[in-house]
Amino acid sequence: MRLASMVSAAAIAATGAFVAPQPVLAQDCAHTIGVVVSLTGPAGRFGQAASKSVELAFGDLNDAGGVAGCRLEMDLRDAQSQGSVAVDQARQLVDLVGVPAIIGGIISSVSIPILTSVTADAGVVQISPASSSPTLTRIAQEGQSKGMFFRTITSDALQGTAAAKYAMDQGLSELAIIHVNNDFGVNMVAEFTKAYEALGGTITSVTPYNQNQASYAPEVTAGLAGDPDALYLVSYPGDGTTIARTWISQGGPAKFLLNDGMNSGDFIEGVGPQFLNEAYGTSSGTTTTPSTEYFQAAYPPMSGGFDAGAPAADRAYDAAAILGLAIAQAGSAEPAAIVEGIRAVTAEGGEVIHAGPEEFERALGLIADGQAIRYVGVIGAVSFDENGDITGPFRKWRIVDGEITTVAQMTTEEVDAVKAEIGQ
Repeated sequence: MRLASMVSAAAIAATGAFVAPQPVLAQDCAHTIGVVVSLTGPAGRFGQAASKSVELAFGDLNDAGGVAGCRLEMDLRDAQSQGSVAVDQARQLVDLVGVPAIIGGIISSVSIPILTSVTADAGVVQISPASSSPTLTRIAQEGQSKGMFFRTITSDALQGTAAAKYAMDQGLSELAIIHVNNDFGVNMVAEFTKAYEALGGTITSVTPYNQNQASYAPEVTAGLAGDPDALYLVSYPGDGTTIARTWISQGGPAKFLLNDGMNSGDFIEGVGPQFLNEAYGTSSGTTTTPSTEYFQAAYPPMSGGFDAGAPAADRAYDAAAILGLAIAQAGSAEPAAIVEGIRAVTAEGGEVIHAGPEEFERALGLIADGQAIRYVGVIGAVSFDENGDITGPFRKWRIVDGEITTVAQMTTEEVDAVKAEIGQ
């Protein structure tokens, strides 16, 4: 698949080559979709993994015959983990390229300005595979998203509760918090704090940090001042690695609670697995389906070094697949029709379709025959509420001998039960 991208040389060097064989297609036209993800900066590895997932999903749809009479192509842009850069790239995609939809961003501090400054007013569909801030729900509730925003990850309003319960269950009843000072970090800590303290936990200090600092020693010193039993680190692998190493070197206890983005082999390698055997975390969970099995087999060989568990990888495939199938359902790449298509191909009652070229070919045939489909993807069956949000389970994991191990899943019903218990 041709990638009509404007990616910095540094990003290409970091990820290998963003090149894939072109499928043989009868069509001589293309639907170009914008992809604005962080290929560099603190969230760079997330964006690199996600972009390869989009590449795989679009390739699978093209191998199945393309959608609405044309093949899918992506115009890939590097947000550099910065909102201002992301807005500039998104505006170019909308104003100059004329894309009907954008996949992105990865982090909420990128997705939010894209939505509020570009896509909503332009009437362009935006679907994020990894932005979990509750602010995105509020934006939709206030009508600012104009119904054009969707995400394939659960809100931190739920994850904060799940993380609080998991921490208490592991005996992490007294924590210092160090968090990235952006919309994601602030909201995650706020949601976690409400649940954690209601469950009986004690927070000794809350210390924000700004990204890409030369040193995090002052933040770590502040966090250690209350003599906590463990650290809740809300971060990204780049900065988070430095903070965790500084924490350990200053004598902090080697006990950690981690957010979903810290589910990373780079973080483990950078800190040292011997220091992380009491590290616990939560991530949006999945329900295993044939799509999950397909992705686990198909993604690693083409990903340039990522495994199927890379953060944002599974959800980015589903975001791209849902978008492509929605265009097929709509019969065109007109944004308002795509919105209707997204809801149609994820609605209950349709013929179940899974990931991969063979399943997508079957889906396209059913759509052509006027039959309803329901895509059940890599993360399981999803449906979007009026705010573009999904609900789903949460994965409880820990690091054991340098490997990320799933301990259990916490169902949506279990999260709701905790919220009821603490009066939220």
